[in-house]
Amino acid sequence: MEQHVRTHHPVLTGLRARRRLAPYLLSAPGSLWLLVFFVIPVATMLVLSLETPITTQGFLQAGYRFTWNVGIYGQGFSLYHTQFVRSVAYGTLVTLITLAVGYPVAYWIAFWGGRRKNTYLFVLLLPFFVSFVIRTLVWRFILSDSGFVLTFLRQLHLVPSQFHVLSTASAVIAGISYNALPFMILPLYVSLEKIDRTVVEAAKDLYARNTAVFTKVILPLSIPGIFAAILLTFVPAVGDYVNASILGGTGTTMIGNVIQYEYLTAADYPMAAALSFILMLGLLVAILAYARALGTRQIEEYL
Repeated sequence: MEQHVRTHHPVLTGLRARRRLAPYLLSAPGSLWLLVFFVIPVATMLVLSLETPITTQGFLQAGYRFTWNVGIYGQGFSLYHTQFVRSVAYGTLVTLITLAVGYPVAYWIAFWGGRRKNTYLFVLLLPFFVSFVIRTLVWRFILSDSGFVLTFLRQLHLVPSQFHVLSTASAVIAGISYNALPFMILPLYVSLEKIDRTVVEAAKDLYARNTAVFTKVILPLSIPGIFAAILLTFVPAVGDYVNASILGGTGTTMIGNVIQYEYLTAADYPMAAALSFILMLGLLVAILAYARALGTRQIEEYL
């Protein structure tokens, strides 16, 4: 009788029910946010990509209707495969450049920053308190043919008079690299800051040279942070369109520029949605490959 009361008492039953519901209630705000701002928009975009325009008298567009038009995916990739390849190439170059620049900066702050580490990080992020577009427009002014940089170099006869930077791939890659640099440095700094300094000192006590300490101890321990930083840098760089619009030209168009044009100018919403899905699925495959190679727990630790 006592056991029956202990296990079936209403108070205990209510406590067990609340405990079972607690995880769902705690995750409800985040789940609702993902539903409203991710799942529903993605589902809407998927439906839109499978629609075809309704025409009147053979040429007047009168809206869209759902027709399972899966062929638009192949058509979109066939038309704009050059922009897809260019975006991946630019994203890869940006990732390599920011890694080469960002790793020494993160290393210096983590190991030599001392008490002023937070100050250095704040100074690093300070320019990014300004709008992304405004910073890119300032770079257009700096790199223009009449800007002070090229004017000064021409006066010193270091560059020819016809030399220009804007509307080239170099300008676009440099602009994306500048804007993506914090996304590379911060995960690298976190991974380097987490390295146990006693392990580094132990390597030095065993008469390892500084080069060996870095290549055998510090670099391997920072690899999870490197992978996370590459992920955070590569994905936005591939989908960028602002730098290509402001700093580039007709020969540097990225897939983001094509999607923007199809949405806002041509009003070809199914094509724009299909191109967006192709880009998103391609990046998703890359992310899953990273997660499988490194392990999602290690990636999440540095994101």
